[in-house]
Amino acid sequence: MKRIAFACESDQGLESEVSAHFGRCPYYTMMDVEGKEIVRSEVVANPYFNSHQPGAVPNFIRSQDVHVMIAGGMGPRAIELFNQFGIEVATGVQGQVKNIAAAYLDGRISGVFPCEHHGH
Repeated sequence: MKRIAFACESDQGLESEVSAHFGRCPYYTMMDVEGKEIVRSEVVANPYFNSHQPGAVPNFIRSQDVHVMIAGGMGPRAIELFNQFGIEVATGVQGQVKNIAAAYLDGRISGVFPCEHHGH
């Protein structure tokens, strides 16, 4: 079983749009998958949404037993922390969670792309 987290703009789960910014999104959709099948999903509020603290959100995601973090964009410090935690990061995506999940599970999404917000 693999647990994937998606940075989201709303609490609509699989129907939510993936957020352009990992740490400043209001919600995360957590998805448990076996192979290419979604077994379960849930929406978790970002406890740091109104008080963004660099480094706090990666630790929160880690506490959720996540194996993969997917977002539109992410800063270099968060990426470094996830790498230290052994959590795979995929960025540079946009669209609905269900579509991004399908693309990831098909092997069409991977890797970190530069985040213009952070000047990269």
